[in-house]
Amino acid sequence: YFLIFAVMRLTKPTLFTNIPVTCEERDLPGNLFNQLMKDDPSTVKGAETLMLGEMLTLPQNFGNIFLGETFSSYISVHNDSNQVVKDILVKADLQTSSQRLNLSASSAAVAELKPDCCIDDVIHHEVKEIGTHILVCAVSYTTQTGEKMYFRKFFKFQVLKPLDVKTKFYNAETDEVFLEAQIQNITTSPMFMEKVSLEPSMMYNVAELNTVDTAGESESTFGSRTYLQPMDTRQYLYCLKPKQEFAEKAGVIKGVTVIGKLDIVWKTNLGERGRLQTSQLQRMAPGYGDVRLSLETIPDTVNLEEPFDITCKITNCSERTMDLVLEMCNTNSIHWCGVSGRQLGKLHPSSSLHLALTLLSSVQGLQSVSGLRLTDTFLKRTYEYDDIAQVCVVSSEV
Repeated sequence: YFLIFAVMRLTKPTLFTNIPVTCEERDLPGNLFNQLMKDDPSTVKGAETLMLGEMLTLPQNFGNIFLGETFSSYISVHNDSNQVVKDILVKADLQTSSQRLNLSASSAAVAELKPDCCIDDVIHHEVKEIGTHILVCAVSYTTQTGEKMYFRKFFKFQVLKPLDVKTKFYNAETDEVFLEAQIQNITTSPMFMEKVSLEPSMMYNVAELNTVDTAGESESTFGSRTYLQPMDTRQYLYCLKPKQEFAEKAGVIKGVTVIGKLDIVWKTNLGERGRLQTSQLQRMAPGYGDVRLSLETIPDTVNLEEPFDITCKITNCSERTMDLVLEMCNTNSIHWCGVSGRQLGKLHPSSSLHLALTLLSSVQGLQSVSGLRLTDTFLKRTYEYDDIAQVCVVSSEV
């Protein structure tokens, strides 16, 4: 071959780490070890016993590549002969398990390359797949005698998973959806979590619940230093509320399973940036049945044997019109005030109505509101609602 081909991965240096060796002054070496550490130019002045040094170390090996990071490589073709070669074409492809990507900065051939001269190129690629990757570098050229030459080199490396993301959903009665995202650092180095946000689907607005208000300023619940040590896990909480135009359509929100996707940005070592975006997060659609009864307003604390008011919302979640009758059944502690068996009228699909009801409790303590019955006169079907909410009943003297 007339040409020599070299490929090197471009990575940032790391901080030098030294192993401190010390002893007490009453030991045989005395202050010798401590003085040697103070004279060592690689140690941090005033903190010689820390392993972290002030110097930088060039990479000694290929290193690990994690999903979401940018893979950078330096490619050099050197003419090692004493002849001029012509029409040099350098091509770099990245083969993954699903596709082959062209990473060459230019597809044009170089007219000629003189002896001891080089063709240099730097390629970048944001890694979006885990598993085996093969960098395929090919060089073609023509010698002075007109002979066409061609050779290839292969460089195989593994892309690892940097984070383990687990999600939990909670469907609230008010159509709100709470998402808990557990993010674990499964690399061997600390991460600076620059951003963890939730991009909601078109039907929801999102509120992040990862800050607290302190003296009028918003402060992260994780503190001012958002570092995630290796194998540590952090929980992020989000609240999704349906947009007004969709909140009024009970059937639409009921069937929505796509919530949104997480966008995670982090930095490692000397500022290398990584980014991951999850696929669309799916929740189990809540099963409300044909008729949904939710509580709009209720007092936290009420007096014993004194009437109090609540407001209920009844929603038709079926695809047919209902003719509803409301019955109120007393329990051992809860007594309803009003006429039971009254007609509520027709309720069309995906529509709602509000009911103002009055009741009282004859027993102190935390009592459960139960005993509402809705009957559809068309199908002669009765829907029972117990344990709708809890109310604290106290003596009026207190």
